[in-house]
Amino acid sequence: MSQKDLFGNGGDRPDQAATAVKASGDRKATFRNRSPAPLAARMRPRSLDEYVGQQHLLGTGSLLRRSIEADRIQSLILYGPPGTGKTSLAQVIASTTEAAFERLSGVESNVGDMRVVLKGAAHRLANTGKSTLLFVDEIHRFNKSQQDVLLPDVESGVIKLIGATTHNPFFFVNAPLVSRSQIFELKPLTEEDLLDLARRALGDEERGLGSRPLRIADEAMAHLVKSSDGDARKLLNSLEVATLTTSLSESGEIVIDRQTAEACIQKKAVVYDRDGHFDTISAFIKSMRGSDPDAALYWLAKMIHAGEDPRYITRRLMICAAEDVGLADPMALVLATSAHQTAEFVGWPEARIPIAEAVIYIATAYKSNSAMVAIDAALEDIKKNPTQPVPAHLQDGHYRGAAELGRGVGYQYNHDDPEGRLDQEYLGEPRRFYVPGHCGVERKIKERLDWFRKRGGGSNEDQP
Repeated sequence: MSQKDLFGNGGDRPDQAATAVKASGDRKATFRNRSPAPLAARMRPRSLDEYVGQQHLLGTGSLLRRSIEADRIQSLILYGPPGTGKTSLAQVIASTTEAAFERLSGVESNVGDMRVVLKGAAHRLANTGKSTLLFVDEIHRFNKSQQDVLLPDVESGVIKLIGATTHNPFFFVNAPLVSRSQIFELKPLTEEDLLDLARRALGDEERGLGSRPLRIADEAMAHLVKSSDGDARKLLNSLEVATLTTSLSESGEIVIDRQTAEACIQKKAVVYDRDGHFDTISAFIKSMRGSDPDAALYWLAKMIHAGEDPRYITRRLMICAAEDVGLADPMALVLATSAHQTAEFVGWPEARIPIAEAVIYIATAYKSNSAMVAIDAALEDIKKNPTQPVPAHLQDGHYRGAAELGRGVGYQYNHDDPEGRLDQEYLGEPRRFYVPGHCGVERKIKERLDWFRKRGGGSNEDQP
């Protein structure tokens, strides 16, 4: 396959069959597409300037951008979710490099195909001195033996590999290939990136939808962008489906409203603007605080459906576990933290399960805000009253001359007591910040603390 048609769309004949758009009655509009390829394929960027998103990799002065512009690409692996621009970035490289560019597919290519390409690359390098960039799409689909076929030529420099994968390469690509490649992780596109792509597609008369009399409601566009979850292909394909299946209005326009957008992306729109965001998270927290797991799960489901960042939800879970459950059930914070870490690793949709588990646990746990009240009381004391000096017997005594200064002298080591509790002063002036609750684990904490305080000991004596 030649470099020119490596990412070809199947021809650009001006006499290509026209695409008809449904219309009511005899009103029928016909528009011509120069290519039968989907809108997402037609709108692939042709240069770095047209590439949208991934500024952490392709921002001005970045390593990858400088390598592409200078045509000094080394072996690399592009890793990220679908629709984030891995193949598009390979297309940009193909259009700018002076090296020969070949493509293999982890889905379609076999070892025989690989050997043909590798043999051609070796002959090209030996006879012309021209290097070869080999793009392998879905490289994780190659088994270990297939990946091993690439290794000698990557190591010797016969080819420079560009692998693309939606799977973590450290788990799905052979370690020797990974060690010889730079790993670049592509992130889901932001809503601003997706909106930029949509506007380009709507304004491009040659490759996009600019020749059509389109009018898209703001709420419909917002729903398409939000529901695409950072996937450019999903957004553009849904936009094209909406355009091609919507009848002309009486005014001769193709009007795409929210209902059409919902049908085309197969996801119901929910009201989740800025106010809805904060109102929903407020209802979510208050439902858990009020021990209503069903209400909490409902608000959780609304946030998941609306595309809320799972990490935002789990951060609020950890706060709720510490603030509202607290020492009445310390496992709540452990479970909330585990849900946060799991969500970070797996993302949607699987993250819904550990998050729901934590939500149910927190909602049904005993509740106590004693830890929050205690630390707030201590902070208020620090702000309003003179700061207490550290008692001499509690000061650091692990340096030469400390004893002569009285540092650490007289400190009693609690483990010398059979019950692990020796009476001594720890603050200097009596203070009472922590008042334990009466339910759950905190009931046991209260019993221990009452026993400690009955034994006396400076700041731990009962205060009115």
